Amino acid sequence: MKIAIVGTGYVGLVTGTCFAEMGTEVFCVDIDRKKIENLKNGIIPIFEPGLDEMVERNHKAGRLQFTTDLASIINEVDIVFSAVGTPPDEDGSADLKYVLEVARTVGQHLNKYMVIVTKSTVPVGTAQLVKKTIREELDKRGLTDHEFDVASNPEFLKEGAAISDFMHPDRVVIGIESEKAEAMMAKLYKPFTLNNYPIIYTDIPSAEMIKYAANAMLATRISFMNDIANLCEIVGADVNMVRKGIGSDARIGSKFLYAGCGYGGSCFPKDVKALISTAAKKGYNMSILNAVESVNERQKNILFDKLMKYYNGNIEGKVIAIWGLAFKPKTDDMREAPSLVLINKILKAGGQVRVYDPVAMEETERRIGKTVIYAKDIYDATLDADAILMVTEWNEFRLPAWEVIRKTMKKAVVFDGRNIYNRQEMKDLGFDYFGIGF
Repeated sequence: MKIAIVGTGYVGLVTGTCFAEMGTEVFCVDIDRKKIENLKNGIIPIFEPGLDEMVERNHKAGRLQFTTDLASIINEVDIVFSAVGTPPDEDGSADLKYVLEVARTVGQHLNKYMVIVTKSTVPVGTAQLVKKTIREELDKRGLTDHEFDVASNPEFLKEGAAISDFMHPDRVVIGIESEKAEAMMAKLYKPFTLNNYPIIYTDIPSAEMIKYAANAMLATRISFMNDIANLCEIVGADVNMVRKGIGSDARIGSKFLYAGCGYGGSCFPKDVKALISTAAKKGYNMSILNAVESVNERQKNILFDKLMKYYNGNIEGKVIAIWGLAFKPKTDDMREAPSLVLINKILKAGGQVRVYDPVAMEETERRIGKTVIYAKDIYDATLDADAILMVTEWNEFRLPAWEVIRKTMKKAVVFDGRNIYNRQEMKDLGFDYFGIGF
């Protein structure tokens, strides 16, 4: 079986590479010529553990090819996946111009039966827009009876663990509207059924909704716990103990119940906004998700607020060390990262910022330039610092040499945005310590 993946961003490249790893012949397509040439030469545009080796292996084996010309391969493949970007419009809705451009190209060149699959996260109804667009292009060519199908196959990849998520999925969701399309998708995913990974077939609108609902639920759990954490501080409770207490309830579970300084990334913020926008267009108010978004935006300010309170509202001239820049560990993704909000507020308040992240330094500099000092490591970041703000819980931040750090800082104070340190241990080491929710 041959397939095409249009879009070599995070979802497209991981999807294409993993399908190739399972023996499928894959064409990865992108209009960015430089990106395609780099991929041919083994230069990967994203950081994802294990992806570079997998790309190189499958490219050398001939199962993974890269091209800028979708039209030239359309009639060689059985399935086209659309994994292009769906950036948010000003109103928070998903911009579908790239998705529909793929559909137009398919319709302009298609001469055989094919399944066109939306892999990008798209609003309910997008597959039908894709179908309509392809049909319009076929009609222009006089192919009014040409047969094709559309489908929805949302991704559920966690950055930093995307390969494992793809190869060992909790579930695969496939929205289809014909037995022929189901048979084609079943053939593609046969290796997964052999390994007993569940495949859920649904109607297309339900598949499109499942992705948004899943991310909205996870974002809701995070914001809920952050709201509880803030109340814990007020009433004298410890959010870590609260989390253990409620997480042990089988009906609730412990995942995504960690208090912190807000969520970011390419999915949760965008998908929550898009779901709110979809509902608004239908005249429905998503009250809970509006609150989820509001809590998260407030939470991104919490470390700054604690810092300002500690220094009585004045940090002018203070040197602030920030550990962790990416929105989560094991990625260089800076989209909607809490660190960006924090850096901006510190600089506006007159503070100086020294930052360190194991992989996101280059991406940070691309976004904010030389407005901060880029340190060589966590110890360089804390040199002469008046405070440490721990933002992203990389493993290398978990057991630093605190005795050394305390001696190089001007003021031994730590604001822990992910609650990875023990309060009493930090106090015993001579640090003023502030976490989230206790």
